[in-house]
Formats: sequence, structure tokens, C-alpha cells
Amino acid sequence: MNLSLSRHDRAMLAVTVCVALFGFLGLTAKGQIAGIRSRRAEADRLAQRLELQAALIDAKDDWAARYEAVRDRMPVFSGSEQVGPYWGKIMDDAAHDHDLHIQQRAFKEETVVAGVCELPIEVRQWEGTLEALVGFVHQVESTGAMLEVRELRVSPIQNRQGWLKGSFTLSCAYLRTDKVSNPATPSQP
Repeated sequence: MNLSLSRHDRAMLAVTVCVALFGFLGLTAKGQIAGIRSRRAEADRLAQRLELQAALIDAKDDWAARYEAVRDRMPVFSGSEQVGPYWGKIMDDAAHDHDLHIQQRAFKEETVVAGVCELPIEVRQWEGTLEALVGFVHQVESTGAMLEVRELRVSPIQNRQGWLKGSFTLSCAYLRTDKVSNPATPSQP
């Protein structure tokens, strides 16, 4: 079989092959470019994470100094001693001092991170004025570095002008004698 194409047909065939080839390369390159962009974004994210971790490592001495300054002020309890009543009394006294009514609360499970224990007290419902809330939070958080109000939620009470209600978690930090490495004189709260 003798295939003889005219010059025009050969030119059209060449153009068609080139268009098909460029189309195929374009579709393949599009997927490759998307993959490269995705890997570049992941590399940028990892580089930022490494920079943050390096900054934290560089600040190690500062964090250690801060910890040493605070550790001496932290109350130290024995390993089996119940700490809920101690922290609950501090919270109740501050609430009483500022006329904040705590109606529902629950002690959560103690956690230990790097030798520091934390007991969250979840206050599911409280009521009071804005002044009472501000005074309570100020008193609790100025008791030292050991108490911190977290996850504070506030909403107005309908039909009670100036009264608020809400919830919060009070985080209490302390040490335990069995978790303290070389404690300075353990202070009993």
C-alpha cells in the first residue's frame, strides 16, 4: 500500500500531532505543577514550624528561670492529699467576697506536665453583676501564678437588669512531693 500524502495533508497531520502532543503535555504538566505547589506549601509550613521550635528551644533558659521563680511560690501537697477542698475554698472565698453566686461546679481530673500538677475546676453556672465578676477574677488571678480563669462565658439574665450568668474553668497549679525533683522546703498550703 502506497501512502502518499499531499503536502497540505502532511502539514495538517503535523499540526494535529503537535496539538495533540502539546495537549497531552499540558494535562500532564498541570498535575505536576499542582503537586509541586502542594509540596512547596508543605515545605513552607514545616519550615515555619521548625523556626517556631527553634525559637522555643532558644528561649529554654528564660522559661527555666521563669519556672524557678514561680515554682518557689507554688503550694506543695503530698502525693495522696486531696487538693480540691483547698482550691475550692479559695474560689468560694473570692466568690463570697464579691457576691458572685457559684451554683454548679465539678472538679476535673488532675493532670501532670513536667512535674507541675493542674486541677481544673469547671464552674458550670454562676450568676452576678459585672462588678462582681471582675472583682472575683481579679482576686483569683492575683492570688499568685497558681490560679487562672479560662474559658469564661458570659451572657445577660433576662428580666434581671444588670445581672449576668455563665460558666468558666478555674485552673489550679501546684506541685506534689512525689513529683518534685529536689523540692526546696515543701510549703504546706
